[in-house]
Amino acid sequence: MKSDKTRRKFIEAAGVAGVAALAGCSGGGGGSDDTETETEADDGGDMDTQTSTETETEASGGTSSRLSWHAGGTGGTYFPLSNEVKTIVEENTDFTLNVQSTGASVENVGSLADGSADFALIQNDIAFFAKNGTGIDTFEGNAIDNLQGVATLYPETITIVTLAGNDISSLSDLSGATINTGDLGSGTQVNANQILEAVGISDYNEQNAGFSQASEQLANGDIDAAFVVGGWPVGAIEDLANTNDVEIVPIQGENRTAVKDAASWFADDTIPGGTYSGVSDAVETVAVQAMIATNAGVAEGTVETVTAAIFDNVDDLTIKTDFISADSAQDGMSIELHPGAAAYFDM
Repeated sequence: MKSDKTRRKFIEAAGVAGVAALAGCSGGGGGSDDTETETEADDGGDMDTQTSTETETEASGGTSSRLSWHAGGTGGTYFPLSNEVKTIVEENTDFTLNVQSTGASVENVGSLADGSADFALIQNDIAFFAKNGTGIDTFEGNAIDNLQGVATLYPETITIVTLAGNDISSLSDLSGATINTGDLGSGTQVNANQILEAVGISDYNEQNAGFSQASEQLANGDIDAAFVVGGWPVGAIEDLANTNDVEIVPIQGENRTAVKDAASWFADDTIPGGTYSGVSDAVETVAVQAMIATNAGVAEGTVETVTAAIFDNVDDLTIKTDFISADSAQDGMSIELHPGAAAYFDM
């Protein structure tokens, strides 16, 4: 691994130069005193208008450049983690990171494919499907050739949440239920449908919305259960548990075996007791892996600089700190690495 400060200053300069050509087609671009207003759709469907003023400043070797980083819904883990990454990258490089709230994995792959995102957080299973043009209808026969990996981060726990009064304590109880399986086309929806199919449940009413809206639907009695994919604790579930008696439906025993047999990227996971208010016992489930991805058009120096900034400064993170490290950053990597990431990790 390469973390020498002098060397990193050199690749920062190379990265800034390399990204200048890409900026015009990926939402970046130079300029000074540039004020950008971005409108984000919260997972709950309400529109939050965020205005950020970003000033391009002179740095060693030239003018800093803006990179587009696509995260996920504001009620999950991707968005707050991405904003911590933004702080680290901007404090340790000459880049400005524009973090956008999105529908997460599947949408983010599309943004990487068309160059509107330079980096994005996605699930490792969705990355595999996209790169190989298989697995789900969105990518069937439509491989995303320019998709490349940077690093894996942490387990993306599959959490099936319900309320105590809904009489749902096992997967079999979901038969005939109204279930929010996540945003339409999201990695959450893909995982939810894979799991339900694997355990033989097909008679359910499917609703599609993000984490925050799913919590509102549960609280209002509009749905019986919701699938959430994200590193625990998930903010939307924490908020729900603070005002309602929640239960987490386990994926265990024969059901867990069936799920892992149906999809090899699922791994055993456990939500510790006390993670959510009122849920005192540990809950067995499964998980995929969150990862940083990029596209082949982003300059090698840029990717190496951003990767170095993140993994040389992981102690500055406050989210998923037990999992994110340079030593584990290639565990579960499901697609080829970008040359810039490979250079940093000496791959």
